[in-house]
Amino acid sequence: MIVSSFTVGPFEENSYLLVDDASHAAVLIDPGDEGARIVREVRAVRAKLEAIWLTHAHIDHIGGIAAVLREWPVPVHLHPLDRVLYDAGASIAAEYEVSFEQPPAPDRQLAEGGVVQVGGARFDVLHLPGHSPGHVAFHGAGLLFGGDVLFAGSVGRTDLPFSDPSQLERSLSRLAMLPPETQVYAGHGPTTSIGAELRTNPFLTGAARIAGGLRR
Repeated sequence: MIVSSFTVGPFEENSYLLVDDASHAAVLIDPGDEGARIVREVRAVRAKLEAIWLTHAHIDHIGGIAAVLREWPVPVHLHPLDRVLYDAGASIAAEYEVSFEQPPAPDRQLAEGGVVQVGGARFDVLHLPGHSPGHVAFHGAGLLFGGDVLFAGSVGRTDLPFSDPSQLERSLSRLAMLPPETQVYAGHGPTTSIGAELRTNPFLTGAARIAGGLRR
């Protein structure tokens, strides 16, 4: 599995391209902005794009979808509890005064216990609400694409509409049970591991607790 990341847009969001090195089948995770750039990156590696997987539907994670779909009409996977955020993308972006193209409706539903696949690699879908109601992560092949639940040294913010601090705490407890060698590809910031965060992240060591309105 080849993993490429692109940090895009004013929110410096990490978009990921996963390519199966045997078949060149590929998926995009959270193409959040700069859609034309992402299209160029996919073309440059001659990947066969098969799907878009979304960890959640905040505007910084969905803003590049429309441009990608104009090139490849692939299915978009989203947990249904985040559909309200997805549909409101344009109006939310207007509040932030950022450029945004409303993407077409998603056409595949993600759910806890589901499995998604790219080439020979299978990823379990983990429903991890708190940052948003339908937030998911994709776990497989020793990798976790965790969106905005867990960051290097921090965690997702809980001061946004539909966020829930207590749910995020439970979601973090689930992630803490994963193998420590699991590589965490976060929605913002550098790659880390579960083991590193268990040792140093104050929200996992118990040195800090999530309060209402946590910002990141």
